[in-house]
Amino acid sequence: MITNILKDKPTKLFLSITAFFVANALIAECIGGKIFSLEKVFGMTPFNFSLLGESGLSISLTCGVLLWPLEFIITDIVNEFYGPKAVRQISYIAVALIAYAFLMFFLAMSVPGADFWYGTNVDKGVPNMGSAFNAVFGQGMWIILGSLAAFMVSQLVDVFVFHKIKKVTGEKKVWLRATGSTLVSQLVDSFIVLFIAFYLGQGWSMQKVLAICMVNYTYKSIMAVILTPVIYAMENRMEKFLGAEKAHEMKQAAML
Repeated sequence: MITNILKDKPTKLFLSITAFFVANALIAECIGGKIFSLEKVFGMTPFNFSLLGESGLSISLTCGVLLWPLEFIITDIVNEFYGPKAVRQISYIAVALIAYAFLMFFLAMSVPGADFWYGTNVDKGVPNMGSAFNAVFGQGMWIILGSLAAFMVSQLVDVFVFHKIKKVTGEKKVWLRATGSTLVSQLVDSFIVLFIAFYLGQGWSMQKVLAICMVNYTYKSIMAVILTPVIYAMENRMEKFLGAEKAHEMKQAAML
């Protein structure tokens, strides 16, 4: 049984894609608690601009956005070859494992640390390891909650928009349905995760949430366009692996 599964190229490919999709989502959740300055990455002084009445803004992003665009690219690729049912399947798996990670983080924060552990790394500027640990993972808990809700809603939106466009374009214009669906779903994703993680979790004002949402969405939109060639590269690679005839057959079935 297992030998037949591993010999079947579409099945083996789907298992590999699912594994990367879940791992990428989990890593994005774990590093999402850190906010970084995009300007400083390029050696620039942080901008100081106003948006929606919120002043003193710069391009500050969660580290999770470094990986999250890949999730939408993979979603579009799976949609193209396997259809919306497959997208929902890998989304459910990802959500279940992220929820599992959420419970494990909570458990790790709850268990008492060893006495000697609290004082380790004092020489490195960490006065209390317990407080540092809980601060990092405690903030991440709200981000995970927001991400879980945003992930499910945005994935459904992405699948819906993708197939609406594909019904019009057929197998042509991959860039249009991939980029179009991502632009719509990323807007939904950006607002929901910020609303839950920072409006509910950190007490930010709605004005600040909306302003930062637009900054994050602008970044994600630019990345969606920049990464469009990656979709074509992945599609070509998959077609070579599967064979042109099998790939065409899968795309036709995915449309149904």
